[in-house]
Amino acid sequence: MTDLNKYVDYHVGNIPLIISVPHGGKNRVEEIPTRLRGILGIDKLTATLALDLVENMKRLSERGSFKIKNPSYIISKVHRCKVDLNREETDAYNHNSKLAKQIYRFYHDKMKEIILLNIEKFDHSLLIDIHGFEKNKRPAGFRDVELILGTNNLSTMFPNSIPKKLWGKNLRGKIIKKFNDLNIPIAPGHRIRREYALTGGYIVKNYGASRIKNSQAIQIEFSDRIRLYDQKLKKEVIIALSELLYQEVN
Repeated sequence: MTDLNKYVDYHVGNIPLIISVPHGGKNRVEEIPTRLRGILGIDKLTATLALDLVENMKRLSERGSFKIKNPSYIISKVHRCKVDLNREETDAYNHNSKLAKQIYRFYHDKMKEIILLNIEKFDHSLLIDIHGFEKNKRPAGFRDVELILGTNNLSTMFPNSIPKKLWGKNLRGKIIKKFNDLNIPIAPGHRIRREYALTGGYIVKNYGASRIKNSQAIQIEFSDRIRLYDQKLKKEVIIALSELLYQEVN
């Protein structure tokens, strides 16, 4: 029997928060054929960033609680050129590979299992799906940003549309306000300039509020400057985001 833990790292935490990293894996599993279409590159150091978030949230709980509170996480170790976990299964891997199919289903089954566990235990669940982008690949004419939030026009956060006056009072709005206050450019967040915005991929659409009652999901894209080049900025972003997430689920 295949040990799928070699390909997917996961942990079940004790707060209703899950951090997902589908594109950070480096393992080019030889027995899985390379995908022939779609994006094949990885989101470098997204797994490291996610684990830094988890550790910072644990430290926050140590200050005010006798019980360490830690999020759940699920992180792919497999290179995206072999399995793309943020795609519909039909497009995610070469279907001649039984192992690719097992990895894909293991990742998504585990994700749904933890979401349903959170809902049963806490009455709600929050999923943060972590990705990366390269600033120099931003289309010309778009505002330069360091983070991009994807919620498919808030449908991954709420099953029905909410009044515009409430947009800033949910987690997405709180994240935007926090990073604007820190002068760290984030999209969406500018009323006039063209935004390099992303709606969010398969994971947040499939596990968010429009599909699962009491489950919310946000895709967060981190620039290569945050992930690779500017350690001071990375630390500032991790501290700010971990504080917001910790407050949201406690």
